[in-house]
Amino acid sequence: MNKEQFVTKLKQLDISGKSTIELYNEISAFAMSCGLNNVEKPAIKNAYYLSMEFLIGRSFYNNLMELGVLKETKEILAEKGIDINVFEEIEDAALGNGGLGRLAACFLDSAAGLGLPLQGYGIRYKYGLFKQAIENGFQVELPDDWQRFGDPWSIRRDDEKRLIEFADMKVYAVPYDYPVFGKRINRLRLFQAEGSPEAEKISEYLYPADDTAEGKILRLRQEYFFSAAAIRELIEEHIKKYGKSFEKFPEFNVIQLNDTHPVLAIAEFIRILTSEHKVIFSDALEIAKKTFAYTNHTILPEALECWNAELLKKILPNIYAILIKIHLKQREEFAKLNCTSEEIAAMSSYSPNGFSMANLAVYVGKTVNGVAKLHTEILKNSLFKTVYKYYPDKFQNKTNGITQRRWLMLCNNEFSSLLDKAIGNGWRTDISELNKLNRVISDYTEDFILIKEEKKRQLFDYIKHQEGIDIPQNFLAFSQAKRLHEYKRQLMTAFAILEIYNGLKDGSIKDFVPSVFIFGAKSAPGYKRAKGIIKFINEIAEKVNADNQTNSLLKVVFIRNYNVSYAEKIVAGTDVSLQVSTAGLEASGTGNMKFMMNGAVTCGTMDGANIEIVELAGRENNYIFGAEVDEIECLKKDGYDPNTYIKLHKKAVESLIDGTFNDDGTGYFKELYDSLTIGASWHNPDNYFVLYDLKDYVEVLLKINGDYKNKYDFAVKQLRNSANSAYFSSDRTIKEYAKDIWEI
Repeated sequence: MNKEQFVTKLKQLDISGKSTIELYNEISAFAMSCGLNNVEKPAIKNAYYLSMEFLIGRSFYNNLMELGVLKETKEILAEKGIDINVFEEIEDAALGNGGLGRLAACFLDSAAGLGLPLQGYGIRYKYGLFKQAIENGFQVELPDDWQRFGDPWSIRRDDEKRLIEFADMKVYAVPYDYPVFGKRINRLRLFQAEGSPEAEKISEYLYPADDTAEGKILRLRQEYFFSAAAIRELIEEHIKKYGKSFEKFPEFNVIQLNDTHPVLAIAEFIRILTSEHKVIFSDALEIAKKTFAYTNHTILPEALECWNAELLKKILPNIYAILIKIHLKQREEFAKLNCTSEEIAAMSSYSPNGFSMANLAVYVGKTVNGVAKLHTEILKNSLFKTVYKYYPDKFQNKTNGITQRRWLMLCNNEFSSLLDKAIGNGWRTDISELNKLNRVISDYTEDFILIKEEKKRQLFDYIKHQEGIDIPQNFLAFSQAKRLHEYKRQLMTAFAILEIYNGLKDGSIKDFVPSVFIFGAKSAPGYKRAKGIIKFINEIAEKVNADNQTNSLLKVVFIRNYNVSYAEKIVAGTDVSLQVSTAGLEASGTGNMKFMMNGAVTCGTMDGANIEIVELAGRENNYIFGAEVDEIECLKKDGYDPNTYIKLHKKAVESLIDGTFNDDGTGYFKELYDSLTIGASWHNPDNYFVLYDLKDYVEVLLKINGDYKNKYDFAVKQLRNSANSAYFSSDRTIKEYAKDIWEI
């Protein structure tokens, strides 16, 4: 970037009479024009990342930092009487739901930072993930019209739009390019659906509710729409450069499928090669097997998409035909391996239930990777056990990571400056140098304590401004910030808070360090139990915060509209990261890594990346509790009666039904209680072992509270976590993908 050119333009900027949004768009346009001056040398081989979600977060501060002008912008604006923080009113482009989309954004950031050619493909949703309001404790979803501020960081490419055809409609996929700045400028290309009003619905909302036939059709259209647009573009580009030598396609292109949403890209790739370019089907399939790679993010059945065959045949008849051909080829291949009928059924992409996108991705993908060591072992030994038996070389582990540029340098400038002082600034370009901090922790512990207090003050001030809740500076901060799901067990944290509250009330808990529990979470709009948990937490917060007997010791905050920008403040200001999923169900997690890098201890189960956090930072520097995977499996096998454990927590658990809290007649709380005590037609009682782990959880929370009294020793634990967090940089993850899968 021509830094001098940008600085000159910014100094000449006339601010008189301009709104914050006008200034935001002008400064962003300056940065774009200067940043795009550099012409990239085309890469010989590119990797392409297809993802339904890209949770980018606010672009303004991050891009100015990546372009090396954030400091100058802050200073020049200050000279003009403007605090750069005014642009925080420009909200995030929330084009993702949670960890999946944030991981995709981190990967693009790291690849650009490392100079690796990775390009992203997704959907330019008109409305991102809903804006969450809380009314009377209930989640209310509002449209997130993120484009109302303008969109200065993207470039519309009308001349590159492509026609995508369904059986009953045609739609144009119009690309918008978001440059990703780093050592090289990569591109995130998001497609907007245009044409008829019906066609435009395809890119209107992220994840339309799919509990109706209409919703399922729209979801199917979305997944095919962006996958087909990307594949058509890549094939056309290949023909321009290399002609119809499609056997060479994998030499120049590799396509990473981020979960099952883009897996229809495989069928579209084979369809175009066979129907439009007359490639023999078996040859097209072999080319696909060398081109595609698949990342699995979950073992939860509801996320392993299975498309109804009749629906596919109705909406995408040509894709249906290709999928049937793949199925027949599979059966032929499996028969040659002498697979049993049960094994064939376990691996087949087609069954009476429909088409399994996961099985299709595993069959065609040249590699299949999990996103943490434990998760990958579960894939090999359980979910894809049969595939692993016959195709063991397909499987790899690629533990997730986060970009330190956003999640440390940008969100925690104070700690970043301390690191520069302690170990030099080499860690900013080579994150592995963060390990040097281990050698000098004792020299900088007091400084770190002051910085953590400052970041906590900033967080508490922001909470006061946003939520109207006043948290004194001396409070110990626990945070559970993630998507609301039963397996993530926010409900268990709610019960634990009630146990502590009741103990403070009756005097059985003494000498308690003042503490605040901070929740950040959105529930899927149709997920009634998750919405019930949100209401329950807000009822608890209202009761606890209003109790003058205890509110000088205990507070609860459920933040509204949790997003990337809020997360930047939470991870920097938190003391204790709550990562309490049922063992074996959290594939990895990335929030745990963000907290760790910013110097928070982990209070969690041995699940996902928590295991690797403990391996690297030491169990003695974290707080691990609860049943592990083997124990959970034994409980499932031998029988588990949660009612045995209710008597240990009777007051907290029965507060759901005894009138302590009010769900306004929705029945949410009774249904939550029943889910724990009698189960439902589709699951056993306490399916996520909340009551089984609750006693251990309360005990470990009280131990943390006691340990925090020695702030120095606690800060050493926090610094040990930060010092050993380099492994969880997405730079490391991307280097592994580039070497082991993409060969770029």
